[in-house]
Amino acid sequence: MKARYQYRIYPTDQQRKDLARLFGCVRVLWNDALVLCKQCEKLPSNGDLQKICITQAKKTKEREWLSEVSNIPLQQSIADWGVAWSNFFTSIKGKRKGKKVNPPRFKKRTNRQSARFRKGGFSIKGDKVFLAKIGYIKTVWSRPLPSEPSSVTVIKDTAGRYFLSFVVEVQPENKPALNTAVGIDLGIKVFAALSTGERVSSPSYSKLDRKIRRSQRKLSRRSKTSKRRERMRLRVAKLKAKVRDTRKDFLHKLSTKVVNENQVITLEDLNVSGLLKNRKLSRTISQAGWREFRTLCEAKSGKYGREFVVISRWEPTSQVCSDCGYRWGKLDLKVREIVCMNCGTLHDRDDNASKNIEQVGVGHTHDSKRTGRERKTSSEAAPLELSTQREYEQFRLFDW
Repeated sequence: MKARYQYRIYPTDQQRKDLARLFGCVRVLWNDALVLCKQCEKLPSNGDLQKICITQAKKTKEREWLSEVSNIPLQQSIADWGVAWSNFFTSIKGKRKGKKVNPPRFKKRTNRQSARFRKGGFSIKGDKVFLAKIGYIKTVWSRPLPSEPSSVTVIKDTAGRYFLSFVVEVQPENKPALNTAVGIDLGIKVFAALSTGERVSSPSYSKLDRKIRRSQRKLSRRSKTSKRRERMRLRVAKLKAKVRDTRKDFLHKLSTKVVNENQVITLEDLNVSGLLKNRKLSRTISQAGWREFRTLCEAKSGKYGREFVVISRWEPTSQVCSDCGYRWGKLDLKVREIVCMNCGTLHDRDDNASKNIEQVGVGHTHDSKRTGRERKTSSEAAPLELSTQREYEQFRLFDW
């Protein structure tokens, strides 16, 4: 299986100028191909685009500066352009899983820049990486590469940082797991409630979020052509990059720990796009990174030989007692603890849901042991909800 390894690089001033020229050529070539595609009735092939946008364009005065950079990233830009259109067509035909893919768009100078080198355009010599017509770039090797890379992508993010992203071939590892299975219930205050009883809180982004909103208000008042606006734009980009790095570090560490310790990892298929319509919780939900955590767990499960299961979003994990299987109905979000009216067990909402997610993931469905209603959640669950709260208050006031 293939994996990506990313490293920070520190190019010199001259190399920064060369990389800026390379990024500009790749960006202009992408935009030229997109303009040509919109003018044609039929989508041209990658070979025809390379002849028109690269070979013939280099002979004109308007695009003669394309010959100043390596030809390999230019060819890879056309190849990536073809892949983007292929993904769009397979998506609208229903052959591609997941969310619908939009057609390729024009690239901007202020957005993230990248250029890809295949074999023949780069080499690794000692602690430095050689790129064609760029030179040897100082690289911070935070970890060794498991195998020889097949390609490398030079990236400049919106905060002005440079990275090298290698594509390598890795072999799956079969490590013994401590637990047979685990169910994970994702939330806001408590990011992950595990069926083992462990709770993981998400890092706080409130302080950085306030700084970002304050800086964005200042950015909106700057003149569009001024240098002050560019400095403020860079400041906002650095603050957002800090938030992304904090979230990415947290999700990577948590997903690695979960996959290493458990053989079967079970998550719930959350409707994140629907939850984002809640104006009071949309910012917090988007900052949590539920989808990214699911993607990391799925990828690392394949790497370490684990089984990754995603249960249906319609499973009543918060409406069923994890001990006796009694279904009490829908609960309001403010109800965090509940007493089962059948067995009298006091449950925490998140812990109970995580145990039910684990049971469904390993094959024990609720239908086989449920004693409540056989229908989905409806408004008829309101009387049960009120009676459940009364039982809980009596339980809390009883002198044990």
